[in-house]
Amino acid sequence: MIAESTEELVRRIREGDGSARQRLYDRYLPLLQRWAHGRLPHAARDINDTDDLVQVTLLRTLRNLSEFEASQSGGFLAYLRQILLNEVRAELRKQRRHGIKAELDENAHADDGDSVVAHVVGHERLEAYERALATLERRQQELVVMRLEFGMSYQEIAIETANTADAVRMAVARALKVMTQTIAA
Repeated sequence: MIAESTEELVRRIREGDGSARQRLYDRYLPLLQRWAHGRLPHAARDINDTDDLVQVTLLRTLRNLSEFEASQSGGFLAYLRQILLNEVRAELRKQRRHGIKAELDENAHADDGDSVVAHVVGHERLEAYERALATLERRQQELVVMRLEFGMSYQEIAIETANTADAVRMAVARALKVMTQTIAA
């Protein structure tokens, strides 16, 4: 059976299909957990675990799915990422009200669990990566983020974008080449 795209699952959820809601939740939970790991500062981790924030993000998103408007495939992941960042920021504000000083570093990662991006470009070049990513067209940015930041396979990205895995692989390779040339310049 071919996996359903997020767009199809969202449509089915809006039509009242509870099993589609669970499949969407199951699909994005591990992706968001991988991405979020280590982004919550150490001072706040003991109080509200990152996994809890990821679950809150997913549940809130699914509850308010009518607010999401897909501009193109891959947009749902960006939407989830932004909601998760907002949840982390809200947690940090709550911690500051209780006298715990903590700052969000969107590029921070756990000490012993660096992201794929950190391994690929190295810590000292993470800012260069962000600048190079910003030079790409939005579609290319989404593909690179899905592949590097969320660790999705080419097949998973293909399902999300209604492409073939080979087309995704080539598009990511071209985008990374542009980024490399930007960094080298």
